[in-house]
Amino acid sequence: MAYERYRCWILGNCPTLGTGPVVDLLAGSASGGTAVLCTYPLDLARTKLAFQVNNTDQPSNGLKRPSAPPSYGGIKDVFRGVYSEGGVRALYRGVGPTLMGILPYAGLKFYIYEGLKAHVPEDYKNSVTLKLSCGAAAGLFGQTLTYPLDVVRRQMQVQSHLQHDQSGGPRITGTFQGLKIIKQTQGWRQLFAGLSLNYIKVVLVTVTH
Repeated sequence: MAYERYRCWILGNCPTLGTGPVVDLLAGSASGGTAVLCTYPLDLARTKLAFQVNNTDQPSNGLKRPSAPPSYGGIKDVFRGVYSEGGVRALYRGVGPTLMGILPYAGLKFYIYEGLKAHVPEDYKNSVTLKLSCGAAAGLFGQTLTYPLDVVRRQMQVQSHLQHDQSGGPRITGTFQGLKIIKQTQGWRQLFAGLSLNYIKVVLVTVTH
């Protein structure tokens, strides 16, 4: 809904942009950002609930398990606990890298998808298989470029307000600082930890869109 609304607004107010992939890029980025702002606290709750039941000390999807994580009984419990730590702002901890990731990801996904469809022969325009292939390729490309930002977001979501996080490293307070800290303390490979599994999710989600 947001994508179509933004696209119509851009076409009506910025005629110089035409009707090509640039409009899809801008509308996709704006709609992706809107979706993030509306649903981010739920994503934060999901990450915290999933993180607390990880019984391994090994990094998983860019996360490191703290020694004594808080215990949450459900989504409402997460909201109460996080809100008591820092108010509404705490519910959006990590939204910076998320927006920096979703804006190019959503924009690139629509941009590449429309670009790939434009090169499909007219006889195959209605082919479901080709549409799925174009959507999957667009999602994989966008996810690969923006995945390190997703790793930073997850580590920001599960860390506490302490100066140092519970794994002993410095606390992440910003996107670029987080990228630098993870690279220095965990290695650059950690920025892509879990990417192969995420590819499966991206393909399934993208083709259903």
